[in-house]
Amino acid sequence: MDAKLALLTQISHGLAVHFGDCCEVVIHDLKCPDLEHSIVYIENGHVSNRKSGDGPSEIVLETLRRNPASLQDKLSYLTRTEDGRILKSSTIYIRGNDNTIDYILSINYDITGLMAVENSLKSLLSTSEMSQKDHEPKTTITHNVNELLDTLIDQSVALVGKPVALMTKDDKIRAIQFLNDAGAFLVTKSGDKVSNFFGISKFTLYSYMEAGKEKEKT
Repeated sequence: MDAKLALLTQISHGLAVHFGDCCEVVIHDLKCPDLEHSIVYIENGHVSNRKSGDGPSEIVLETLRRNPASLQDKLSYLTRTEDGRILKSSTIYIRGNDNTIDYILSINYDITGLMAVENSLKSLLSTSEMSQKDHEPKTTITHNVNELLDTLIDQSVALVGKPVALMTKDDKIRAIQFLNDAGAFLVTKSGDKVSNFFGISKFTLYSYMEAGKEKEKT
């Protein structure tokens, strides 16, 4: 274990003890040659039912796809576990000497119980104009890259707003551009799965990826 990872492990343990068993702290190793096992350390893994050796989250794939210089820590946002619990999450990028991202430190605090109390209070205090949209998590925490790829595909369909059977060529280009931007094609054999899902060939998939890039430029 290198000195940086040892320090992160020490900090993670301290955070988990300080905030209690509702606080999950995860370290992803972005230098790891095997992306499917990016989690190298986790405290209170019962929060998301993950363990050391599990795969990346959406934000890990997104990080690998983007220019490190453009990345900023993402603090205090909502995520959801597969069993429906709501987490208040923060993502902190740990950089190397060349400004690349070596590790991601993720903090996920289970606020499901607190939100239940909040909703009870809001039922007494709210008016018809108040909205719950700010409390809707945009991402789901998954256990492995196959589950993550399924989640990203579902999000691409939701983005277009129609089932694959009704999608035009432009719709599919838009969906595939979303998947490419999200880092979906960093997952091994993802091209086969995405091609089969959208009913296109691998050659067409690559041409749609290029078409998406051209649209983004213009």
